[in-house]
Amino acid sequence: MRTFPTLGLLACLPTIILAAEPAIRRLDGSKINVREAEAFAQKTLTEAHVTGAQIAIVDQGRLVWSYAHGLRRLDPKLPFDRDTTTWAASITKGVFGTYVMQLVEQGKLPLDRPVAEQLGQPLNTFEPYREIASELVKDPAWLTVTPRMLLSHTSGLLNFAFIEPDKKMHLHFKPGARYQYSGEGLNLLQFLIEQQQGKPLDQLMKAALFDPLGMRRTGLIYRAEFESNVADRFDEAGKFRSQTRRFPARGAGSMTSSAEDLAHFAIALLADKLMKPATRKTMLSPAITIRTLHQFPTSPDEPEGTEAAATGLAYGLGWGLLTRTKFGPAFFKEGHGDGAQNYMICFQRRKACMILLTNSDNGEFAFRPLLEKIFGDTVTPWEWEGYTPTYIEAVRKLQ
Repeated sequence: MRTFPTLGLLACLPTIILAAEPAIRRLDGSKINVREAEAFAQKTLTEAHVTGAQIAIVDQGRLVWSYAHGLRRLDPKLPFDRDTTTWAASITKGVFGTYVMQLVEQGKLPLDRPVAEQLGQPLNTFEPYREIASELVKDPAWLTVTPRMLLSHTSGLLNFAFIEPDKKMHLHFKPGARYQYSGEGLNLLQFLIEQQQGKPLDQLMKAALFDPLGMRRTGLIYRAEFESNVADRFDEAGKFRSQTRRFPARGAGSMTSSAEDLAHFAIALLADKLMKPATRKTMLSPAITIRTLHQFPTSPDEPEGTEAAATGLAYGLGWGLLTRTKFGPAFFKEGHGDGAQNYMICFQRRKACMILLTNSDNGEFAFRPLLEKIFGDTVTPWEWEGYTPTYIEAVRKLQ
């Protein structure tokens, strides 16, 4: 009977290497495998009654996970996939702020030269502002408002003129003195830039950002090529609200995009491919410290919030900032709109981001569990952002 040396036989067998299951590394260094992340995302979004959603995660400056959920259209039923373009709402402000800083770096826009001076003629002599700026130009403080103040939401303007009793623009405090969110201010800065550059903002940002970065599902206005895969928007009951055909361009919030497109934007920004490091530092350094309990207070008597102090909450130029977290400094931007709830946060040290886009008024109910479980983000100021069920319901009652 012949025998074979055991070791010799084993040496002849092929080596079998078991590939590790794909995993996402959280901010604290722990990992969650992709199958678990996808199952959790599907369960969370379904239980929150979110019609459709996209999630993208960037780590170490690379796109490491992208996920799509639900439907972009109900009649007929069409899937919300990774290429679907959807309304990013106020995430537009952060991307617009990045474009503005490119102009600043090129010497085309002085940050601290008053807007009134740069326009060269009274604001209310321009057709779009003839009526709504008629009172603003009478205020001596208007002559001190700068692009830096408009980008950091410290101009004194309310969010929009239409919420003023007389539907006109007014300053509510000394410009630069404190934080008060103002989409009106971003649109005013857009107007200044369009006057200076001689082109509409959608063309300017497409040439400066979207085309160079290959962001083919992104635009400030609706384009024909979006038609084949664009998300409708839905209310909290899952009923149709609107098609997504944004027009005209608004620096405060008209952009449609996809989570993957925004991930590529963030990767380029964190790699200093969009501007010099010094310019990025200026954009993402605090212009104003924030102490409020909520971003949009439900009462003028609200106390200061503890989250703001704990996270070093501040506003830079176009972006919200967390300057003091255990994961290092972060920048973020929300997107609130009818049938569109979105969030984007990036941690600079890790070059790590999580982007969430939804076409549902219920999107915000899912944000905290998704950010905590999948990304390991335990530092977003949930109450200030309004990502708590009690606050979301309180705001709905006011509407």
